[in-house]
Amino acid sequence: MSSSTSEGAKGGSNHLYTVVLLGASGDLATKKTFPALFGLYKNKHLNANTHIIGYARTKMDQAKFEDHITKHIKTKSEEEKATLQKFLKLCSYQDGQYDTDEGFQKLEKRLQEVEKDSGATARLFYMALPPSVFIPVAKHLKKNNYKKDVTTRLIVEKPFGRDLESSRVLAKELGELYPEDEIYRIDHYLGKEMVKNLMILRFANVIFGSVWNRHSIDNIQITFKEKMGTEGRGGYFDGFGVIRDVMQNHMLQILTLVAMEPPVSLDAEDVRDEKVKVLRFIPPIQKDDILLGQYTASEDGKEPGYLDDEAVPNDSKTPTYAAATIYINNERWAGVPFVLKCGKALDQQKTEVRIQFKDVAGSLFKGLSRNEIVIRVQPGEAVYVKMMNKEPGLGMKTIISDLDLSYSSRFNDVVIPDAYESLILDALNDDHSNFVRNDELDAAWKIFTPILKVIDEGKIDPIPYAHATRGPKGVAEFVAKYGYTRSQQDYIWPQHSGSRAAAAGKDQKSPTKDDN
Repeated sequence: MSSSTSEGAKGGSNHLYTVVLLGASGDLATKKTFPALFGLYKNKHLNANTHIIGYARTKMDQAKFEDHITKHIKTKSEEEKATLQKFLKLCSYQDGQYDTDEGFQKLEKRLQEVEKDSGATARLFYMALPPSVFIPVAKHLKKNNYKKDVTTRLIVEKPFGRDLESSRVLAKELGELYPEDEIYRIDHYLGKEMVKNLMILRFANVIFGSVWNRHSIDNIQITFKEKMGTEGRGGYFDGFGVIRDVMQNHMLQILTLVAMEPPVSLDAEDVRDEKVKVLRFIPPIQKDDILLGQYTASEDGKEPGYLDDEAVPNDSKTPTYAAATIYINNERWAGVPFVLKCGKALDQQKTEVRIQFKDVAGSLFKGLSRNEIVIRVQPGEAVYVKMMNKEPGLGMKTIISDLDLSYSSRFNDVVIPDAYESLILDALNDDHSNFVRNDELDAAWKIFTPILKVIDEGKIDPIPYAHATRGPKGVAEFVAKYGYTRSQQDYIWPQHSGSRAAAAGKDQKSPTKDDN
């Protein structure tokens, strides 16, 4: 059993960590990081002596700090409420600036007090901070809080730069302070259950492995939809756009797991080696292979448009929607388009991978639809295979059916952990597998930086689309241009509740239109 975890927990590290959360007063820490840490504690994945220190510029006493970090922590029972009180006893707060030594010196004093009491031998610094202070904070941590005899881990939130040049500057400056094995660049999508399941689906199933190539697959779509616009973040978002916000990181990470070759082992570096190889086979995106959009007010006028945000310039061409086609020029994938689509203020919330196979050669039957494997990342985690089947009866009519693994029915007694829980635990267990390596980041920026330069120069006009619609006009034609064929038959994904749920008398879930 690892000393970094409580009794009965999984663990891969021999260290007891003290966790320092920098940016503790911000939204990310409040909404994601503290709830994730509580989840780990509640499920006995944190040692009972693990102390958590919040650090930020805001002045707060302990009572206000505890009230702040519990805003988004939900407890379902008296037992959980009691567990939360125990968790809060492990949390303390230190205010301080990000650009002077004084606050970090006070933090060091607090760290030494905690480590004396707990016996901790390692420090995990989680930088839930804006990119502008990454390097100043990293420098002050190295100067004031880095000890050669204490194991140190540094979690850095995205964005990791805004283009290849700025990313390299950030990597160089961080690399001069900390070795690569101490840096954990976090992309929370790599902690999502279905994303972590991709390697199992691919490399543990003969039925998938033998068809996972250009000979069988016609095209692959990766879709990321959000119903919300940029509410409250317009000023920040306008400096990045949807490609930097979602596509260059979350979606590209999913692509590498879908497309990579089998790694030599499950060792973190072997896995990341294969992801980097995929990225190096991808040429920069061309202007003809991208479509941009920007949302306007909803058709009923209730939801504002992007340019209605006072923090957004009236003439902004920043895209809130993007569809881009990527090619991987290796033996497995040559000629297969990977279409990445992402957008804000759309008609629904979902992330999925849709793998569409080629037409049946010399088919005996008319009106066939293509086979598809759909991997639903969120919400409603699922994997389903669309296949042709005989319609029951006396005739030989074909219909679309499915082989459906819906997590909510097949694993209805299992709670899927939050992505941040999973990734923080990986960092505590010294596992880099689901974090972004420096050369991986470099290869990713090479793909996107040329087209981002064109966009930043205002050379591509985004197509307007109304809030709460499917996206800009021309998306369907754009996808069709790269070979995607919509089903010739109407098909509704039923989201089966499963035999166990049906036997228990539970209601069937509502059908969901199977489209993208």
